[in-house]
Amino acid sequence: MYLALLLLALTAAGWPVTPPTVVHPWAPPATPYGPGHRGIDLAAPPGTPVRAAATGRVTFVGTVAGQGVLTITLPGTAAPPLRTTYEPVRALVTEGADVTAGQVVATTTEAPSHCASGCLHWGLLRGRTYLNPLLLLHRAAPSRLLPVAGVPEPE
Repeated sequence: MYLALLLLALTAAGWPVTPPTVVHPWAPPATPYGPGHRGIDLAAPPGTPVRAAATGRVTFVGTVAGQGVLTITLPGTAAPPLRTTYEPVRALVTEGADVTAGQVVATTTEAPSHCASGCLHWGLLRGRTYLNPLLLLHRAAPSRLLPVAGVPEPE
């Protein structure tokens, strides 16, 4: 699973809103139905453009619990594939559309929220398991061996 996340991270994954200000961090529940925060909230007043965090296919556009939700399934991320979710939003794309990382796919809407000035809830799932969406942003740098000063090289 983490290899797929790493490979995805090496592609063009990015923040769904800019500037990125996390107002409520990832707080996974201790049990599948326990309390927690299954994503992160990013400061985003109503009308903020929302960008696809990664390239994928729109697999859901609709309303859940009275809020607009958009889901993008990310190809090549193993089985079941990773999915990103965005809410509350007004989608600018339709179900079945292919989108690229950074493409504006929605705008945030007003909704009852625990964020004072509005926010975007950004989620990441594999199957029914919620993951920290910040994993998509990890940028792995190649390893480099450097000489150690004062240590003789082996002969």
